[in-house]
Amino acid sequence: MSNDVIDRTSGYTDDMMVEQLRIMRDVMSKKVSIKVGRGRSSKVIEKYKYADADDLIPKIEKSIEYYENMGRNRSKITLRDYQEEIATKASHIMEESGFVYLSMEVRTGKTLTSLRLAEILGCRKVVFLTKKKAISSIEEDYEKLNPDFDLIVSNYESMHKLNVDECDLFILDEAHTLGAFPKPSLRAKQCKAFIERFHCGVVLLSGTPTPESYSQMYHQVYGIPGNPFEECKNFYRFCDEYVNVKQKKVNSMYIKDYSGGTEKIIYEMEPYTISWSQKESGFSVKTVEHVLRVEMPKQIESMIKRLKRDLIIEGKEEVILADTGVKLMSKVHQMCSGTVKFESGKSMVLDTFKADFIKDYFKGKKIGVFYKFKEEWNALRQVFGKEYLTDSLDVFNNTDCQVIALQIQSGREGITLQKADALVYYNIDFSATSYWQSRDRMTTKERERNDVYWVFSEGGIEDDVYKAVMDKKDYTKKHFEKGLLSRL
Repeated sequence: MSNDVIDRTSGYTDDMMVEQLRIMRDVMSKKVSIKVGRGRSSKVIEKYKYADADDLIPKIEKSIEYYENMGRNRSKITLRDYQEEIATKASHIMEESGFVYLSMEVRTGKTLTSLRLAEILGCRKVVFLTKKKAISSIEEDYEKLNPDFDLIVSNYESMHKLNVDECDLFILDEAHTLGAFPKPSLRAKQCKAFIERFHCGVVLLSGTPTPESYSQMYHQVYGIPGNPFEECKNFYRFCDEYVNVKQKKVNSMYIKDYSGGTEKIIYEMEPYTISWSQKESGFSVKTVEHVLRVEMPKQIESMIKRLKRDLIIEGKEEVILADTGVKLMSKVHQMCSGTVKFESGKSMVLDTFKADFIKDYFKGKKIGVFYKFKEEWNALRQVFGKEYLTDSLDVFNNTDCQVIALQIQSGREGITLQKADALVYYNIDFSATSYWQSRDRMTTKERERNDVYWVFSEGGIEDDVYKAVMDKKDYTKKHFEKGLLSRL
């Protein structure tokens, strides 16, 4: 804000500021009659009652004009009733505790709700961390709402580059990504340091706060003063009270398994959490999944059989090595979709059969494609070309570009593919979380049906992975050994 304009009073709307400034102007404009000079040359003049009125009144006038213009130019976007209610309720929690967790399912409007919360709190500067792909959509929501605070939007990976001199509110989108345990992740440590530096309020956002284990909650909040686990010096002391620690056998060794977080964790977080579902928002979207099968090239089928038998394939320049069960599972996963990563670290497209199938089957449609391995992007680019393929949400939404391709891990959260006619999976991730989050990327309140297509190779690994993740289970080496290896 310009130094020529009087700062907003915390919690005041534009209209309230105009009213307050007009009262201030009336007070400062009061004059008194004083006599100047002596004798016949004396006279009575009108003078401002307050000494600094000459300097302050022009500033008040300019401020009135500023806030009147802000009110006229402010977006007329109307939040849904539940968003207003959640933002208001969250402001009360913030006033009491300094932080709040908005556990709102995808497409229910977490971003707008959190920005509205910042507005209610009278914030001057807000820092919003999210995933890189989601930055543009958050900035669009900010422009639509047009609140009277400065917003800095960045992604977690670029947090070390943030040039911030003050912060009233720190909004952490997809907060569950901070929940790694038993050791805190780098991003969790960075967020903790940021909060300690600015002593700012914190808003955590996620549709799935603890997607795999209640234990994931600890490092999401451990850097926030007053969090319910503050007395736990570290994660291990947290486990003493809140986690059923077990022994797990891994490669003939027993290690401690800290994933057995108890419901007591959720009970402790309840006073700081507001939950909201798609159903409560009035969503009635039907997601229809289609499995499309394409014949695996004979050459790739032969390579998989050979790798299973010999655990190695040596070429003239490169080697495919599968000397452990996990590496064999990964190599087969890659090859079933036509790519492979060599022992040298290099990778290549073996065959574009899936990309060719997608191009023919979805001809003329605007689609979102999720892929697993980076080389699959190259296969798509070979087949579609730069003119019809992008990884930019802005390009996909605002041009005639037909296909947006996103890696499952980075595209499963924080973005909306509402312009897509269908979602197409080039490959499938082993993670159940990736499955449930990414398939909701097209969901909006206005859309009645989502069509999701899975492209599987005949006789490949994908069917087994699909069965596991649909049952909300991650696909593991045990699934692999029971499935594909018994057939090929």
